[in-house]
Amino acid sequence: MKTIIIIALSGMLITGCGKKETSAKMEALPVEVAKPVVKDVTLTRDYPGYLTAATSLDIVGRVNGTLLSKNYVSGGRVKKGQTLFVVDPTLYENAVKQAEAGLKTAKANLDYARSNYERMKEAIKSDAVSRIQFIQAESNVETCEAAVSNAEAELKTARTNLSYCYIKSPIDGIADLAEYSDGAYISGEGNPVRLTTIYQDAQLYSYFDISDNQYLAFELLRAADTKIPRADHSVTLRVGTDGSKTWQGKLNYLSPSFSLSTGTMRLRAELDNPDGVLKPGLYVSVTLPYALAEKAVLVDNASIGTDQLGKYLYVVNDSNVVSSRHIEVGQLVDDNMRIVTAGLSPDERYVTKALMKVRQGMKIMPVMK
Repeated sequence: MKTIIIIALSGMLITGCGKKETSAKMEALPVEVAKPVVKDVTLTRDYPGYLTAATSLDIVGRVNGTLLSKNYVSGGRVKKGQTLFVVDPTLYENAVKQAEAGLKTAKANLDYARSNYERMKEAIKSDAVSRIQFIQAESNVETCEAAVSNAEAELKTARTNLSYCYIKSPIDGIADLAEYSDGAYISGEGNPVRLTTIYQDAQLYSYFDISDNQYLAFELLRAADTKIPRADHSVTLRVGTDGSKTWQGKLNYLSPSFSLSTGTMRLRAELDNPDGVLKPGLYVSVTLPYALAEKAVLVDNASIGTDQLGKYLYVVNDSNVVSSRHIEVGQLVDDNMRIVTAGLSPDERYVTKALMKVRQGMKIMPVMK
């Protein structure tokens, strides 16, 4: 009797487990799905380019002498008015002193000549002096005035040359390596010599080239779509291998002609670089808008799979059954959405996650994203 009861209980347990397994198999897998986003999208193309400083100035030596000091860190930032180099000023300080003494003497001679002229002018009224003496006094005033003018010019030149001994930065920026070291003799008088270069990197230019075919398509599309402006295009510049770092710029120059040797046109974009993160010489990718795609169909880029036939999505029908469907895609938008140009309608649902868990013909429990 005990044996019969145990067998009966075992049968009930086995039957109960079988029902649970069958129920589990019948329960649909919850899967996140979404409908495409439909919106107007500005279409773009990427072009390789490079950065240059908007302004760069060569710092030159204009006098002869020994370079006493270099007062900046190569590759470091300098301020407008900062003294970068000092050339031995001894010779030019002496020249200023001599010019000042010469001007003092010339002014004293002029004062005497004018005083003598005034006396002659009074004396000639009473014929106390001859006409020739009066004319000589008048001429002497003119000679002394000319001497003063020459002495003032010499002093101005001497002071200018002395100021050239203290070579200052005319702008804020980054200073390049020095061409001369302390103690070197430079010969800048009459033929200025380059000492270094200052790069003003608060604003940068990016130059890039587009082919004649790209330019024609670009212009035709812009002409056909008035929503794309002809001037002052906003452009995006990307730096780094993954292009994750972006800066906004503005297209401000188109070359008036194509290069006959390359068949390309040079364009330039300008961008602000207030923190100095970007450096002249960096290679960048310039994203240039050229048209507007109205009511574009966009899906999550991570939901797109790839096989030997191309790109595909898992589409969910009204019966919540999954099917694999090949699609045609366009450009990436906002870093995570991809335009679908063919193969998906705006009202259809597609699988956004758990792509490895779904398969063709599988029934799911859709969870709207």
